Amino acid sequence: MNPLISLIIGLSVLLIFGFIVWPDTGLIARKRKLKIDAKRVLIEDALKHLYDCEYKNTICTLNSISDTLAISYEKAVELVNMLGDMKLVNVLENSLQLTQEGRSYALRIIRIHRLWEKYLADHTGLDSTEWHKEAELKEHSITDSQLNDLAAQLGNPLRDPHGDPIPSRDLTMPEKKGIPISMLKKGEFATIVHLEDEPREVYSQLVAIGLYPGMQVRMLEQNALRIVFEADGEECVIAPVFASNITVLPIEQKENIKESFNTLSSLKQGQSATIVGISNAIRGMQRRRLLDFGLVPGTKITALLNSYGKDPVAYEVRSTIIALRKSQTDFIYVKDIREEK
Repeated sequence: MNPLISLIIGLSVLLIFGFIVWPDTGLIARKRKLKIDAKRVLIEDALKHLYDCEYKNTICTLNSISDTLAISYEKAVELVNMLGDMKLVNVLENSLQLTQEGRSYALRIIRIHRLWEKYLADHTGLDSTEWHKEAELKEHSITDSQLNDLAAQLGNPLRDPHGDPIPSRDLTMPEKKGIPISMLKKGEFATIVHLEDEPREVYSQLVAIGLYPGMQVRMLEQNALRIVFEADGEECVIAPVFASNITVLPIEQKENIKESFNTLSSLKQGQSATIVGISNAIRGMQRRRLLDFGLVPGTKITALLNSYGKDPVAYEVRSTIIALRKSQTDFIYVKDIREEK
């Protein structure tokens, strides 16, 4: 055989062999790492679930772990045995309980998750329904140094964009406050302090009707079929099953709901109004973009031209024409609506 061909064949065999067995970067090493990472993700997700049960004062069982993590009961048994061997969980007769080490581990993961959600809300244009999913991917791959840098960049916030408390650097969790909105009596006022982001389908519907932490509400009516309340001057109707996903803090009536304003989307072609403000439901890059357009309190804005389907609509602001979609103008408040001559 030609020596050159033999050399090429030999080098090729070595390269293939190296690709498979090379330490750290070889195929076998990478498959082993993926397996280890998948196991760590399961461990961390289980610890989060255990802490969530503890925080909500509910019982955590093998069945609840199996359902939450979408694994078989047998796999849940293996996982809990592993957590017990790692001294992260105590297995009691009818429930599971975090050890102090397990609780600290869970709080670290929760801290990463909620800080990352805060970052996504304030520094990206990602839709609010995507924050949780993206944070779940990030929470398993960030170092302590990166975590502390992220917290400092965000100003060490106390709550995430859903209103959940963020564990402190020393891994202590602020006390839980608030009651389900269904506990309000007719005529009572409250402030939304938390919107539960799971299940995602329920959270999406709450966001779609314009709810957000910090919004003030007043209970109007509730029965077995529906709950009706006023929020930012608008009547909202939800099914009672959604009530547990909305946590509120009752307030005195003297604080009152803010003055009822119109939304920019209510302007008809040829009408002008004065901007009052932008809802806190608009965050991050989208909010900064609107402010850059000049949509600040006291500014005059005029509806000039409707597109086909009336979405988007062209508006004049400070001698500049901009196009805004209804998903934005529903959250921009205006007053003093008038016809332009």
